[in-house]
Amino acid sequence: MAAESVATEIRPADVGLKREMGLIGAMWASETSLIGSGWLFGSLYAVQVAGSAALLAWVFAGIIVVVLALVHAELGGMYPVAGGTARFPHFAFGSIAGASFGFFSWLQAVCVAPIECFAVMQYGQYWFGPHSIWQITIYNATTKVTTGTGFIFTIILMAIFTAINFLAMRLFNKVNAAITWWKVAIPVLAIILLFTKFHTSNFTAGGSFMPYGLQSVFSAMPVAGVVFAYLGFEQADQLAGEIKDPQRNLPRAVIGAIAIAVVIYCLLQLVFIGAVPHSEVASSKGWMGLAATNPIVIGPFAGLTAVAGFVWVANILRADAFISPFGTGLMYQTSTSRVGYGLARNRYYPPIFRWTDKNGVPWFSLLTAFLLGLVFLLPFPSWKTLVGLVTSASVLMYAGAPLSLSAFRKQVPDADRPYRMPWAVWLSPLAFVFACEIIYWSGFDTVWKLGICVVVGYILIGSWMAFDKKRPPLDWKSAQWLPIFLIGMGIISWQGRYCSSGPAGPGASCSATNRIPFWYDMGVVAVFALIIFFWAQAVRLPRKDMLDLVERQSLDEHDPDAAAAEAAAAG
Repeated sequence: MAAESVATEIRPADVGLKREMGLIGAMWASETSLIGSGWLFGSLYAVQVAGSAALLAWVFAGIIVVVLALVHAELGGMYPVAGGTARFPHFAFGSIAGASFGFFSWLQAVCVAPIECFAVMQYGQYWFGPHSIWQITIYNATTKVTTGTGFIFTIILMAIFTAINFLAMRLFNKVNAAITWWKVAIPVLAIILLFTKFHTSNFTAGGSFMPYGLQSVFSAMPVAGVVFAYLGFEQADQLAGEIKDPQRNLPRAVIGAIAIAVVIYCLLQLVFIGAVPHSEVASSKGWMGLAATNPIVIGPFAGLTAVAGFVWVANILRADAFISPFGTGLMYQTSTSRVGYGLARNRYYPPIFRWTDKNGVPWFSLLTAFLLGLVFLLPFPSWKTLVGLVTSASVLMYAGAPLSLSAFRKQVPDADRPYRMPWAVWLSPLAFVFACEIIYWSGFDTVWKLGICVVVGYILIGSWMAFDKKRPPLDWKSAQWLPIFLIGMGIISWQGRYCSSGPAGPGASCSATNRIPFWYDMGVVAVFALIIFFWAQAVRLPRKDMLDLVERQSLDEHDPDAAAAEAAAAG
């Protein structure tokens, strides 16, 4: 039967995975990724970059991620497959674009578990340092990097993430649910208590509400970890192959999780600004005047609650500093294995990545995520240095979603869409522009490092696909815009004014040339993004070719496991 004649019925299917996760489990999968180390550090780093106007960074970033989440809600409900963000561009634009965005998805996922481990080490220093019987240094507050002992602890922690992930999904789901309820409750408790210590005068610390200019607000989004904190709403998409009734539950999970996170993060930034004792930020230096040895700087919310007189809450927060990053790292270890599984289903990775054990766990993909996560510990010895890279890789991944949604609307307008994003004709290109702006704000120092990772990814994936006789067709025509997009963003970033530490300026150590003035730079990015967006739509795969790729994954005739699963389902 031709795929085109049953466009509304044919869906890609995953082999070996088990649908054991309900609505709450799916929502908590996204929520536990959203409420991680970002809430422990983001508020401090944001005010240091943008002053009290950091609150605007959380609001602006919240608007951006809500739009991106709506896009993912439609895509996930339409094609609920494991590692969805790695597979939507594959269906819409073919193998070249699919391999690229698939690798972006995998790259950002594999880096997050190490970031969460760094967060545990930084907060954990309180329990291993002078306040304990151990007297061990696992994090150096002066250099802001993890020590050799901390590095060993980090490896052990990542090994624990991996071990727990070998549980069946129904058991893993229970562990994650218990962790996530705690992770949501503790920030809410901190918000309520810190509101009782509010100083409105703090909002003009450093001379004004926006002491470092509006450009610092945009810089804070990627540089200070604001966007990083919002990452993770797509986890339900990554685990879609294991969600019950995914067409109904997945969109609700994505939208519900991001709504909760945006409210919590904006309130956290608000109370952080207001609850810091005014004497700490009353000098002309404002928020930049906080000393490195200040307990608020070492462990932002734990230190702040202690200074505010809530010592018992500070101890709870220091315990939560283990639990929140632990839950997020645990979930990202899960999603990394599912993205690897999805890339193998696309035939970008070797078939061994889609091998599952009796519990439905893609075991080889999971072990690979652990080993390569350790590699990313080496060149990035602190939380903040790795955040920029992950943020840029994430928005590159997110950029593929609005491109795919708009293409699907034209390729298969008759396909079943349990959730249909309103105003898609406007919001899809806007979401793509948002993603490109965040890449630009990340700074050229981050962008060129990301470019090296992308080149390495192309070499690895290309090497495998060159020997895979069953790979999908190489759709060069439908990806002709992609190299221009990647190179163009690199050039604009180079000629722009953002560094990995913020806007370029006199004395700044930055590779960006600062040749494009402020405001004009964002206009250039927006225009370039729209050109790429509509170019990509013009050369998208024809309907027939797109449906052929979907049908290949609804039943891969070359995959004995898929054939057996299909036969079992029919029987």
